[in-house]
Amino acid sequence: MTDFFAQLHGFSLQTLILVSILAIKIVVAQFSSTQLLAPFTWYCSRLAQKVNKTQNTSQQQKIAGFIATMITIVPIFIMLWLFADFIAVPWLWQALLLYLAMGNFQLNNALNNIINALQKNQNHLAKQTLKPYVLRNVEPLSSMGINKTTIEMLLLRYVQQYFIISFYFLTFGALTALSVRLLLEMHYCWNKKQADFNSFGQFISQLNNILQWLPMRIFALLLLLSSIGKYFIKTASDFKKYFFTINSNLLISLFATILNIRLAGVAIYNESKLRRPSFNDNSPQPIVEDIIRAKKLIGQLLYFALTLTIIAAISTLLVY
Repeated sequence: MTDFFAQLHGFSLQTLILVSILAIKIVVAQFSSTQLLAPFTWYCSRLAQKVNKTQNTSQQQKIAGFIATMITIVPIFIMLWLFADFIAVPWLWQALLLYLAMGNFQLNNALNNIINALQKNQNHLAKQTLKPYVLRNVEPLSSMGINKTTIEMLLLRYVQQYFIISFYFLTFGALTALSVRLLLEMHYCWNKKQADFNSFGQFISQLNNILQWLPMRIFALLLLLSSIGKYFIKTASDFKKYFFTINSNLLISLFATILNIRLAGVAIYNESKLRRPSFNDNSPQPIVEDIIRAKKLIGQLLYFALTLTIIAAISTLLVY
């Protein structure tokens, strides 16, 4: 087995590891809901309690956020990078790091539970299932609000935890992919949309926006291609309009157009209204069937991207 992996070219080996880990993750998700990065999330929460002092000035909180990010991610990166030299089977080490970095496919089960609850008019159950995956207050959400929030959540979660992690793994390796995932978890914990982290979370927010910019544009390009024949002119216009923005507006605007629904707009965080841009305002509000369509579309795009990657890996293997 080791000889087989040794004979594979770098990109082909990376692709094989990626496909294997995805398959393992999907199977494990059917039997376990363990959150592997839960200890890291707990650490981030405790660290913020220690160093994010509300009595400090905004500038002091920003500096504290920068220092907290650096003293967390840099030692982890260095230790794992040095430890790799002692690993006798490098591909196994890469697989382990990718397994930690890749998102938990329990999200599929959560989405199915939300859809079933909404179809049975069990809004409270749908809100409680959705709550762990979003920062906004879910209690005041109507059925339409639950639909909209769920669609935005699944789009960003799938792109951030699967597509972007895969991109960094194939491009820079497993250690980079894990580092990006840890930075993402820090962003979730210290999200600047929360009043207590408005200044403290500025640095980690900007850092994540920069790291996600290129892979998000690649996924947006896949969305653009999928709209050929129906909404291509509108999506092409949005693609050009939001291409250079450093946020997720491009993805949400394209997704809203392709599904022909409204997305984004006002959201409530910590009992305070946050006014965000609203996309595709002339279209209907999302219904529960749109969650199913959104899930199907994202799945198709991810499988398409994975298929292209496998084809590229096979072509590389044949060339070398």
